[in-house]
Amino acid sequence: MTVTPPPATANQMWGGRFAEGPDAIMQAINASIGFDQRLYAQDIAGSCAHAAMLAATGILTNTDAEAIGKGLLTVLSEIETGRFVFRADLEDIHMNVEARLKEIIGDPAGRLHTARSRNDQVAVDFRLWVRDQCDAAIASLTALMRAFLAQADAGADWIMPGFTHLQTAQPVTWGHHMMAYVEMFARDRSRFADARARMNECPLGAAALAGTSFPIDRDMTARALGFDRPTANSLDSVSDRDFALEFLAAASICAMHLSRFAEELVIWSSAQFRFVRLTDKWTTGSSIMPQKKNPDAAELLRAKLGRILGATVALFTVMKGLPLTYSKDMQEDKEQVFDAADTLILGLAAMTGMVSDMTANRDALKAAAGSGFSTATDLADWLVRALGLPFREAHHVTGTLVAMAEKKGCDLADLKLADLQQVHPGITAEVFRVLGVENSVRSRVSHGGTAPEQVRVQVARWQKAMG
Repeated sequence: MTVTPPPATANQMWGGRFAEGPDAIMQAINASIGFDQRLYAQDIAGSCAHAAMLAATGILTNTDAEAIGKGLLTVLSEIETGRFVFRADLEDIHMNVEARLKEIIGDPAGRLHTARSRNDQVAVDFRLWVRDQCDAAIASLTALMRAFLAQADAGADWIMPGFTHLQTAQPVTWGHHMMAYVEMFARDRSRFADARARMNECPLGAAALAGTSFPIDRDMTARALGFDRPTANSLDSVSDRDFALEFLAAASICAMHLSRFAEELVIWSSAQFRFVRLTDKWTTGSSIMPQKKNPDAAELLRAKLGRILGATVALFTVMKGLPLTYSKDMQEDKEQVFDAADTLILGLAAMTGMVSDMTANRDALKAAAGSGFSTATDLADWLVRALGLPFREAHHVTGTLVAMAEKKGCDLADLKLADLQQVHPGITAEVFRVLGVENSVRSRVSHGGTAPEQVRVQVARWQKAMG
């Protein structure tokens, strides 16, 4: 969509207060049509609802309202087919649509702005757009959760190492690890749903800041636009952008979760780990090293958080010092939200593709699970259960045995019973039942634990919940 350069004339949409046109630099900094043209569908929907309400309340004639409605649909068609020419001298999407409407239907177009202001007009447009982005994020997160669920279902009993400090801690299952991200992204999905519910109030009818003396029906316009109710305070209605901030906050947390799994994909797909394999769909080669297969999609996703978090900080900075109500600073509320939303939806789609595409290397996962004395906690727990040792004493005994195994260059399960009894004579051969990684994983049957039976319970719960 093109934007024509502004002519050096006064903007007639401002009325008679200004005799001269603004300086070219002023026009450049003031115009927002270069980015807020993305709100065209929301702007036209809001205008259609407003015109219908004006007719229903007798403020407009039915004839004028019908002409306005048909004219707005013509404008919508022109924009969607690329025939609309956006003009920078008309500043924003609202004035561009209204000016073109006047060219199409004449004088009735001038009555459309009765009982409203650009202040409440942009507030409703932006809310509608952000509401749509919440819906898109919820749908994208649902698809991503399904991809993780499929991995968890397939690998409910595959053994892998669990990490703390990026060092082997205890054996877990692949399914359990995948389900951790289902829980994270489910909370992200609920945050977008909560934000959507809070923003679903209609500011249209607040006018410039104080409401209007015309007998408008704000409930009618709210219903027409799919809002739950009209906003309750006209000052708040035109000055509020916390709906956009809440969207950005939810997007930032979600992007952080994306970044965390992206980091795991980068590590896991390395030659040193070999935990997963990504196909050529999500990797690239090197211009100089023919053996390389780089997880570039995951690396890029890892970096996208910076853009989204930056947008959040930017809008907080814009809004933090503004008195009530509208100030032109608030024109800077959209570009970063547009970019963050685009980045998030792209990132969610890319991660869904990678999770669906990745193949786990079960042999490498299991081998790594048995390294680093990962069943040491199981040994300490056995000492508590079987011998009645206080946990701190059991911890000390286990640490001594780990040091012994490390010195011998073997794992705990490879120590002889006599070796174990040197440290504590009460240890019996039964201890070897808990020293294998399979036994360790199967024993973690507490609710939310890594035992395969628990993983399958959680998978089934989420499959049922998601339909």
